[in-house]
Amino acid sequence: MRSSELIYVGLNSRVAALARASGELVWSWKASQGRGYVSLLVEDDLLIVSVMGYTYGLDPRTGQELWFNKLSGFGSGVACVASTRGHSGHTQAMQAADLEAQRDAGS
Repeated sequence: MRSSELIYVGLNSRVAALARASGELVWSWKASQGRGYVSLLVEDDLLIVSVMGYTYGLDPRTGQELWFNKLSGFGSGVACVASTRGHSGHTQAMQAADLEAQRDAGS
């Protein structure tokens, strides 16, 4: 399944990939280190997951862990994750709202 056909949900040190069309669970993954809040960033070929100070790179199609970084010395907490290639759900929602406002203004 292509990553564009999936929706990612991060909860309680876990990530679930759901089929966009049906909501069916496609794969799930659990962080080996870190507990609690999950920050996600989706790129075409990489799903970046941060769990309270620990950062992981997953294959967005399969959930396979590709790499892990403890970020030693950085501490823990809710991470802000950004990339010039990736998109956060918040950013996409803001872009969609902007487009809708532009359409409404043009009518």
